Amino acid sequence: MSEQPVRRGPYASPVTVTVNGTRHTLTVDHRATLLDVLRERLDLTGSKKGCDHGQCGACTVLLDGRRVNSCLLPAVAQDGRSVTTVEGLSHDGNPHPLQQAFLDRDALQCGYCTPGQLCSAVGVLAEAAAGHPSYATRPDAPPAQGAVPLTPEEIRERMSGNLCRCGAYPHIVQAVEDVVR
Repeated sequence: MSEQPVRRGPYASPVTVTVNGTRHTLTVDHRATLLDVLRERLDLTGSKKGCDHGQCGACTVLLDGRRVNSCLLPAVAQDGRSVTTVEGLSHDGNPHPLQQAFLDRDALQCGYCTPGQLCSAVGVLAEAAAGHPSYATRPDAPPAQGAVPLTPEEIRERMSGNLCRCGAYPHIVQAVEDVVR
């Protein structure tokens, strides 16, 4: 499924991406988004198409380790990139610590936004560890060893691009806090 004959034409181009550690070479329509390719071509349906306008975060994946809205990215522009979806967060059959914390804290209700919330939270942890400030980061508080402390306010601000129609926000913040501790 991962290797397909390369057809060149005015509306499709070959793209090679590594998704959850597996390299895929596909010929993709220039109009296809990364989300469309993940769901329709690679059968990775964890990432959801919510608004299809980059406003809800249900489609969030990690692209080269950074969180992105996959519904906004042309697949053809992702050649050579590495993508991690919610399916790729677990290792050796064990859930990612955030996946376990979401279960432990009941940080989901309908679950539609959960894959995007999880990928975003993984990105939040990496961004804070790398010292990237947010709007909630106090400018007068020097970070410890370059990392930004993830207070509940920081977590809420950093996760604000991921909407939950069920309102599980307090439990999502608690789950991220559990992993930070």
